[in-house]
Amino acid sequence: MKVGVFMVLFGQKSLKEALDYVKKAGVQAVEIGLGNYPGTAHGDALELAKDPKKIAEIGKLVDKAGLEISALSCHANPLHPNKQIAEEHHAYQRATMEVASQLGVKNVNTFSGCPGSHEDDKYPNWVTCPWPPDFLEILEWQWKEKVIPYWQKEAEFAASKGVRICFEMHPGFVVYNPETLLKVREACGEAIGANFDPSHLFWQGIDPIEAVRALKGAIYHVHAKDTRVDPANTRVNGVLDTKTYDKVYERSWSFRTVGYGHGEQFWRDFISTLRAVGYDGALSIEHEDALMSVNEGFKKAVDFLNNLVIREKAGEMWWA
Repeated sequence: MKVGVFMVLFGQKSLKEALDYVKKAGVQAVEIGLGNYPGTAHGDALELAKDPKKIAEIGKLVDKAGLEISALSCHANPLHPNKQIAEEHHAYQRATMEVASQLGVKNVNTFSGCPGSHEDDKYPNWVTCPWPPDFLEILEWQWKEKVIPYWQKEAEFAASKGVRICFEMHPGFVVYNPETLLKVREACGEAIGANFDPSHLFWQGIDPIEAVRALKGAIYHVHAKDTRVDPANTRVNGVLDTKTYDKVYERSWSFRTVGYGHGEQFWRDFISTLRAVGYDGALSIEHEDALMSVNEGFKKAVDFLNNLVIREKAGEMWWA
């Protein structure tokens, strides 16, 4: 298992500068964003997909830095009811899969997306409860008419390119927990899996370790990010919170650097459970901690995780 980082943290640096910086900090793998929400600071998938030489240059830079690419990312909403947004997100997603294929990178991280409530809607509609009955009607329409047909085609395309689509389970999109991820995977096949980020599960009341067990065989990539649930604010307002992330004192929960939401024992158990279910990839650090600078949060996370990762599989037991 390796410690990695989502390179959008260092988008103000050139790719070479950023690679040298994270390598010196103690990272072994990198996740590179190539468009949509992660932005194009270190590469634009639409341009790269047309230029094999530029793709090869990225691979050489990463190799020269002594690192490996754990994933390419293009997190987006290709099911957005605004067709212009959906088409742009879709184009970047396809292009990112093409770039990944040429680089020999298996994992492409993204979101599952969220449609509107009907064909002429303008905004996504995330359904979270079954009543009034309108909500179940919306949910049925979304999955039957939009979600499954779209991702079946994308899974076929991904498989043809030798890559895997890794959904980050994220509230606001149709895949936000293990049940919804497995629902898409069952309909679309093993080209669909998880980019497992425990931070989005904590505040929903999900135990990430049990979620890892439920997703055995379907975890293709992992984000290392923590969440602290504020007990006082939660007792008053519950966990559904639309206040901006900078209002840490007022919010029911906040994203934190690993170790600042849950202690070392949790992360030991989490990493060990990942290994137990067969995951041996990167723990890709994602920083969204409003109480720390990017550099501070990143360095603390690298040091914390490097002390915990399991780098080699255990040998046979003496009695085996």
